[in-house]
Amino acid sequence: MKICIGLVLLLLGSASLRAQTQPATTPPTVPQTVAQIKVALEESPNPVLYTKQILKKRFKIDTIIVGKTHNFNGIADSLAYTGKEKKVYGPFGPAGGRFLVQLLSKATNQFYHIGQIFIDTSVFRYRVADSIGKLILTKLKNGTATFEQLAQTYSMGGEATTKGDLGWIARGMLLITIEHEVIVHKKGEVFMIWSRRGLHIIRKIDDPREDTGFALMMQVFL
Repeated sequence: MKICIGLVLLLLGSASLRAQTQPATTPPTVPQTVAQIKVALEESPNPVLYTKQILKKRFKIDTIIVGKTHNFNGIADSLAYTGKEKKVYGPFGPAGGRFLVQLLSKATNQFYHIGQIFIDTSVFRYRVADSIGKLILTKLKNGTATFEQLAQTYSMGGEATTKGDLGWIARGMLLITIEHEVIVHKKGEVFMIWSRRGLHIIRKIDDPREDTGFALMMQVFL
């Protein structure tokens, strides 16, 4: 019994000695200003965990789909394409509802570069639209006009301002029938295809390419 008591006292003494010799753990410093928060998030190996445990801020994570490489619909897809991974942007939003946006990661998708001349069948009957489409193809074939000139003259989808160029569009964003034809046609070829809206005369401007198509983003509410 005396031996057991002595052993317990010895262990307690050793534990006390170790506690005295080991340095105390310093709690992490919580950033106070927006500039400090942005730096801390960019330097953190795990920004989500840092936001939750250290900053104790409300946050939201979204997957953003990049549909086009220009003419962005808002801040989200613009930052998804043009932003840098780990970089923190903002603050955005009105007073009392401000937030930061951090681009956590990016992923690629396939993009198609096409031009379009659109004939709206809510304006022209099918026969008229078909005649216009065939006229356009004839002019292209005999070289009396370029695709750009014809787009400025005939297109009813707003492509006149871009001379028919729709830019680079992500896979999955085009009509399925148009995307299929873009895949099977060669660079430079022009084809006609109908949809519920009207007649689409499509030119495949370039071969497909890989580009930023998806991004994982975190909103941190201040």
